[in-house]
Amino acid sequence: MEMTQLTVGEIKADVLKKNIKNLHLRVYAPTGSVRITAPLRMTLDAIQAFALSKLDWIKKQRQRLMHQERQTHSIEEGKTDEWCRTNLREALPALVEAWEAAMGVQVKECRIKKMKTRWGTCNTKARRIWINLELARRPSEWLEYVIVHEMAHLIESGHGPRFRALMDKYLPGWRLRKDELRHVYNAHL
Repeated sequence: MEMTQLTVGEIKADVLKKNIKNLHLRVYAPTGSVRITAPLRMTLDAIQAFALSKLDWIKKQRQRLMHQERQTHSIEEGKTDEWCRTNLREALPALVEAWEAAMGVQVKECRIKKMKTRWGTCNTKARRIWINLELARRPSEWLEYVIVHEMAHLIESGHGPRFRALMDKYLPGWRLRKDELRHVYNAHL
């Protein structure tokens, strides 16, 4: 894998070259960051030409995301911690139960707390997961990602190849959700 950066118009884009067949272009929420994943054989000039041909699309996606972020931010301000706690208490049991069945693991306890540096955490011995209160203010897909991530630790404690294989098996789109959460973490936590 190779990582580099190029400029498309006035927009900076991360370029990740790896052993894949097709070119992929993504614009990530909430910041509008751009990533191009390209086959190893492709030259930077060819990637640049592709990106330039998609510049209008990139700009539209970034505008849409910025508009959504403004709307989300104004909505989130009205959600109190108590509202968040109640919302998570209602959502968690069904999500955890569904993923327990899918993954063949059992969570003894799922708790909620405010965390400054993590979206979730897992105590494998106690089989307890903690979910960050802030996830109630975020898209439900992100909550699901954190739950699956923490439950995967009940099977594999580290973040190595076996853990990533479990995540790929149970939640194939997990990397995008992880990237989105990272962007939010840098901006909000």
